Amino acid sequence: MSETEKITVNLSVVDLGKIDLLVDEGFYSNRTDFIRTAIRNRLDSHAASVQQTLTRRSFVLGTVILGRKDLEQALEAGEKRSYSVIGLLHIKDEVTPALAHAVIEKISVRGVFRANDEIKTTLNDRIH
Repeated sequence: MSETEKITVNLSVVDLGKIDLLVDEGFYSNRTDFIRTAIRNRLDSHAASVQQTLTRRSFVLGTVILGRKDLEQALEAGEKRSYSVIGLLHIKDEVTPALAHAVIEKISVRGVFRANDEIKTTLNDRIH
């Protein structure tokens, strides 16, 4: 599973030209390096706010991977589960839509939610 996701960013031709100038001058190795650095710097400047929100809203930061065994254990215990993730929530293909529907009460993901189309359709009204 990839550690990165591809996004598209629209920039003005002037901004793009400025980035290319900085790359040409050796400040950055390429456009991607500049954009990643700029994003990291902005995220770092908001680190305290992000941490407060994570705590207040009980988000998990990172990757959560749910398999059949995880959800079967919850079902056997009579538990409903909610998942709030900043990063990646991945429901493995081994999980049936019926099992996911029986256990998962709510999903909130800021980042990437990966699951097969059947599970996404089954949980559609629980994804926020």
